Amino acid sequence: MTEVELKSGRPASRPLSPHLQVWRPTLTMTMSIMHRITGAALYFGALLLAWFLIAAASGPESFSYASAFANSFIGKLILFGFTWALYHHLLGGVRHLVWDMGYGLDHPQREWLAWATLIGGIALTLLTWICVALRA
Repeated sequence: MTEVELKSGRPASRPLSPHLQVWRPTLTMTMSIMHRITGAALYFGALLLAWFLIAAASGPESFSYASAFANSFIGKLILFGFTWALYHHLLGGVRHLVWDMGYGLDHPQREWLAWATLIGGIALTLLTWICVALRA
C-alpha cells in the first residue's frame, strides 16, 4: 500500500495496481509485448522499403546504392528481421482475431495460440528465405 494525500489534507492508504514486479511473465504476456514491438519495427521496415522503391524509380545510380545495401550482410540481416517481424505481427493479429471471436480464451488454448504465433513466425520466415535462396 502507498500513502496518498487526499484533498482534505489527511493521508489515505490505498492499493497500487499490480505491475511487473507482481506478475510472473507468461508466454501470452511475452507474445503481446512482442506484437507491439514488431508493430513498431514494421514502421522502420516500411521506411526501408520506401527508400528502396524510391531509389528504383530514381534511376540506376540510386538503385545501385540501395541494392548494394540490401545485398550486404547488414542489409540481409535487417531484411531477415523485417520478414520475421512481418510474419510474427501477422500471426499475432490472427491470434487476436480468434480471441475477438470468443475462441481460444481458456488456459491451454491461449498457450497453444501463443506457441503457434512464435513457431509459425519463425517457420514462415525460414520458409520464405529458403524459397528466395533456391530461386536465386
